[in-house]
Amino acid sequence: MSNNVQTISAYNVINDVIPKLNTVEKRVEGTLKEIIETSQLPAQIERYTKLKMEFQLELTMIRMNLEHLLKRYSQELEAVVNDSRQDVLLTLDAYEATAIENAKQLYQRVQAFQNKGAT
Repeated sequence: MSNNVQTISAYNVINDVIPKLNTVEKRVEGTLKEIIETSQLPAQIERYTKLKMEFQLELTMIRMNLEHLLKRYSQELEAVVNDSRQDVLLTLDAYEATAIENAKQLYQRVQAFQNKGAT
């Protein structure tokens, strides 16, 4: 974590970060669940069960810090939900900044994995 003050627009939180995080959660949970349920190999079941637990832990940490951000800036975020022209920059604490960055990286990894699988 750097000493630089990091910001994000309220609009970006509402319309980019949260929807992408929800998408990642659904895709990864569904994929891992399917792999675990259909696998015949105990080693593969164990590997993907562990991966699922690691994903859930990472997601929990991201969500906890996002929840903190949502509570701190609830009025500003509510204003943006009602009128996107009310957008403001939100100053992130170190944990919130890390959560936002981790959420973005997680989304990029899932996208890259899906694109790799599609080719």
